Amino acid sequence: MAKHKIYTMSFASVYPHYVTKAERKGRTKTEVDEIICWLTGYSQEELVEQLKKETNFENFFAEAPHLNPSRNLIKGVVCGVRVEDIEEPTMQEIRYLDKLIDELAKGKALEKILRKVQKH
Repeated sequence: MAKHKIYTMSFASVYPHYVTKAERKGRTKTEVDEIICWLTGYSQEELVEQLKKETNFENFFAEAPHLNPSRNLIKGVVCGVRVEDIEEPTMQEIRYLDKLIDELAKGKALEKILRKVQKH
């Protein structure tokens, strides 16, 4: 089975869309970065390095220093699919990130987004 094209896309090519989506709703690039770092374990410096290297999505998640163990508590629908039901691990990581960015853009407090995920 062929891999989904997002796996080979550069994370850096999609990152500005995450930021734009958040900023359109009055949120900040800093908040987007905090969510990405919380999810993946990358430091801010490591995130910047991944963006500079134009790492593809598959490697971005494969090379993540410490995927947050609470990420599997993220629930909900992204692109018409329940994130908790996605069986392919890399696609699930991508959709977890999409879901967190969606919550940020919907106006949830950053602390609530991360606390909600950590609390369960």
